[in-house]
Amino acid sequence: MDYRLPDMSGPSAATLILAEQPAAIVFHSADDSEDALLDAVDAGALAYLTKQATPEQIVDAVRRAAHGDLLIPADLFVRAIARKRNVASAKREREAVRLEFTPREIEVLQLLATGLSTNHMAARIGIAPHTIEWHVRNVIEKLAVHSKLQALIAAAHYGLIELRGPQSDSSG
Repeated sequence: MDYRLPDMSGPSAATLILAEQPAAIVFHSADDSEDALLDAVDAGALAYLTKQATPEQIVDAVRRAAHGDLLIPADLFVRAIARKRNVASAKREREAVRLEFTPREIEVLQLLATGLSTNHMAARIGIAPHTIEWHVRNVIEKLAVHSKLQALIAAAHYGLIELRGPQSDSSG
């Protein structure tokens, strides 16, 4: 399989194939970057050959992969596993942080991201302005930051909110 396909990436195709049935995936691609190789390994490839590989090397790799042999250099395989662990660890961290927040705190963060004043946020969700301020203080404390701006950046980093470009709001 090539790394670059017309409709999707090779690793995406490999992931779909392996989700349906066991297969020995061998990549043969002009992309010889480490990222491409790691993506292929992450997707379940047993071998990755560049376009410089000879026909004999390709046939040998396909035969060996069909027998379950892993033809990826050990150091790159270890890096691929480490990368997967780092991604999984970051995802767990984001989820753990998310669980610390109440739905109301996330709602206040989302309103804060729109640039509304405390009074407008309070009117929008039907609570007192001092309650908005209390939620903002809690959010700043939970995120261990010092300002509303830092709170918004951290909240976006942890996936609590999605920051978008400037938006017009007639009530703000």
